[in-house]
Amino acid sequence: MRIKMTSIHVTDPEAAFTFYTEVLGFQELMAMPAFSLFIVQSAEPGEGAGLLLEPSDNPIGAAYRQGVYDAGMAAIVFGTPDVQAEYERLTAAGVRFTGPPAPDPSGTLAAVFDDGFGNLVQLHQD
Repeated sequence: MRIKMTSIHVTDPEAAFTFYTEVLGFQELMAMPAFSLFIVQSAEPGEGAGLLLEPSDNPIGAAYRQGVYDAGMAAIVFGTPDVQAEYERLTAAGVRFTGPPAPDPSGTLAAVFDDGFGNLVQLHQD
């Protein structure tokens, strides 16, 4: 068994799709603007599950997204072989991080950024 797809609630799925593909570097798996349906996946061939950019128009989803954000918790974790390089690349692209990369409790380098669509996202070194 494997994870095929997961989702993250976002305030604007179409704009988030642009950010996740053009800035973060994910690739399009599916885009159906008429249905506000946007799914991205890793740009690495055969890597990872689909990520549904879920509209946060459901009151329960919106409350959950906002609660996680207000608590300062990352809504999702993305792996990368070089957190420092991604931090530098994304900072140059205007992405706002909560701080520079630092070891997490396991001793692995991590950094957290705001995706601009209601979520904090953690980068974790593979």
